[in-house]
Amino acid sequence: MNTPAKLGAYAFGLAVIFGGALGAGAAVGSAGTAPIADGHGAHATPSPSQAMDGDGVPKKAAPSRAEAAASLPGGLQVSQDGYTLTPETTTIEPGKATDFRFSVTGPDGRPVTGYQVLHDKKLHFIVVSRDLGSFQHLHPELAAGGVWSVKLTLPEAGAYRAFADFAPEGGSGLTLGADLHAAGDYESKALPVANRTATVDGYTVELEGTLTPGASSKLTLKVSKDGRPVTDLQPYLGAYGHLVALRAGDLAYLHVHPDGEPGDGTTPAGPEVTFYAEVPSRGDYRLFLDFQHEGDVRTAAFTAHAGGASAPVATSSPTPTATPSASDSHGDHNH
Repeated sequence: MNTPAKLGAYAFGLAVIFGGALGAGAAVGSAGTAPIADGHGAHATPSPSQAMDGDGVPKKAAPSRAEAAASLPGGLQVSQDGYTLTPETTTIEPGKATDFRFSVTGPDGRPVTGYQVLHDKKLHFIVVSRDLGSFQHLHPELAAGGVWSVKLTLPEAGAYRAFADFAPEGGSGLTLGADLHAAGDYESKALPVANRTATVDGYTVELEGTLTPGASSKLTLKVSKDGRPVTDLQPYLGAYGHLVALRAGDLAYLHVHPDGEPGDGTTPAGPEVTFYAEVPSRGDYRLFLDFQHEGDVRTAAFTAHAGGASAPVATSSPTPTATPSASDSHGDHNH
């Protein structure tokens, strides 16, 4: 049951991007470290001091802190591999456009100023509400001194999660996350039921495929408008579509990009856009597809389940499931 809550002193929580990502990001049940192999394969000869399990198999050493951190899904940490996401503020007035500023500090403790360009941008900035009812994909500007800034509006009071998806010069891609909040009374909403069809601004997007935990899953999204397939999707950030998947609960994150690319001679401009995504665990996920047509970028949203019994699926008269509120945005466009 949803109950009103006061955000007065919202605790800054652990939650950042998840592993198995394809493309620039690092996608959604409960997070944790990967299970340690039980050693019941080839039996190595133990040293005299090595501990044995009940079957006479040498016990494996517990993973180090660094190994455990590396096995976490993306987006669940504010700091990784010496890099830390540092917002100038984590409290934002709801409904008001704010000049949100942040930096990423490197292993030397200084703001990072050198970034690789991935999918036409040096950094992708994703902001979602904790109940996954609001989604924004933004592209901040980098100023001298390594400070990023972007106009950010949190549509209503509540708890939010911000993700910085980037690759520093000479380094690998990372996604770091930080909690934000908009003070005031709010009511957390239930995750929308699982759905295969989403509508946004007169477009219908159909989802085909099933998420399989720990394995590459083929997802195909088919775009149509007014009942006709869209065959002239426009490139956006170097692709015909971008997919962000977030695990319900901890908001483990996956940013994937589609098979092929515009202009490669083999990838059609719709109506189908195919992705291969690997989610780390069973559970419910929220999928957000960005696509561009007729000059505007739109976002279609889905709820999907990975592994086991799935949540109820909406199969008839689907409720429109575009990004849920008019205040949701992707860069310079609103939904």
